[in-house]
Amino acid sequence: MRPYELIKAKRDGKRLAPEDIRAFIEAYTSGVVPDYQMSALCMAVFFRGLDSVELGAWTRAMLESGEVLDLSDTPGVKVDKHSTGGVGDKVSLSLAPLAAACGVPVPMISGRGLGHTGGTLDKLESIPGFKVDLPVSEYRRLVREVGCCLIGQTASVAPADKKLYALRDVTATVDCIPLIASSIMSKKLAEGIDALVLDVKVGSGAFMKKVEDARTLARTMIGIGAEMGRKVTALLTDMDQPLGRAVGNALEVVEAVEMLRGRAPADYTEVTLALTAEMLVLGGKASSIAEARQKLEASVADGSAVRKLKEIVQAQGGDPRAIDDYALLPQARSTVDVVAPQDGFVTGIETEAVGLAAVALGAGRQRVDSRIDPAVGFTLLRKVGEPVKAGEPVVRVHYNDPAPVEEVKARLLAAYRFGSQAPAPRPLVVERLE
Repeated sequence: MRPYELIKAKRDGKRLAPEDIRAFIEAYTSGVVPDYQMSALCMAVFFRGLDSVELGAWTRAMLESGEVLDLSDTPGVKVDKHSTGGVGDKVSLSLAPLAAACGVPVPMISGRGLGHTGGTLDKLESIPGFKVDLPVSEYRRLVREVGCCLIGQTASVAPADKKLYALRDVTATVDCIPLIASSIMSKKLAEGIDALVLDVKVGSGAFMKKVEDARTLARTMIGIGAEMGRKVTALLTDMDQPLGRAVGNALEVVEAVEMLRGRAPADYTEVTLALTAEMLVLGGKASSIAEARQKLEASVADGSAVRKLKEIVQAQGGDPRAIDDYALLPQARSTVDVVAPQDGFVTGIETEAVGLAAVALGAGRQRVDSRIDPAVGFTLLRKVGEPVKAGEPVVRVHYNDPAPVEEVKARLLAAYRFGSQAPAPRPLVVERLE
């Protein structure tokens, strides 16, 4: 079909042939199909959707638009984890060394923060010297020799997705489940993985606010994995309040290291162990989730998990001393507390608002080219269900530039809700799908 015919067919609800989808995406990637025609097709997909065959063809075309990394010289089942993004979500920083310490090779291509969510690459770069822009040859070597490598997306990986995402961002077609799923899976499958664990966040700090939408996205990505011959497991996890107590790049690195030492907040520890246990089962290093949990807890207790993190940091040019001496990480010059206006309990936290407050402080980006301050952020001294007294600190703000501080404090206070009774606790893992 010509581009016009393809757009018209999808607009009218017809199924597109896989070969037509491939030809269209190839032509778009090479510049033959202009942005306005791809925009029209994306809008037709937004309203008409893609069935499983179409979605498989769409994802494969994006995947094969660039280099599909070959990690066959690394023995074992290569497993990665992908999170749909949240606030305080530093899981990858502890999950990757945990899984690698237990023998699962972890090839991880991560992203930067944008909007209200933080980015794994920004957190890693707050470790002095840590390099995330390694060449593919070094990525392969480190996965093989160290058992883990964490880098950013290279220009050769899924270039169709990179071009298409920028277009979707300005044409109101970002929040389309088939396009979200194909974008995530094309990048992940290009890493050279054999299996994938999905952390699909749901709640006020997630892109998916409703469980049914998160479930649909998870099932869609699992279906793509099956179509591509990869095992995919998904956990829907709670993002109705920030994960852990640290929000901000260097602050989250500290909390991630503390998790590997068995000293992190319970919610962050539980979500990390749940996701990493799934990786061990998919990677053939445990026959059950219970056995996987035992191995993970043993790697924390014997220090092998934190030793693996130091090995990863050193291999990627970072200073491993910062894993022991947090003073070597970026430090904010000043702190100020946000205090509770009344006695009672924290009954809720508008999590997206906390993420946007972090952006306003300088911990995140308002645009792709914005500079971030790795030292700034928040420590959540009170979370949902915890008691407070009027005048007690609920959030500590770590800052360098005093200019935005009053605005940030106001945003944080508005994000917190207080009441006379503690709410019932929400489950951290809402649902498991495979």
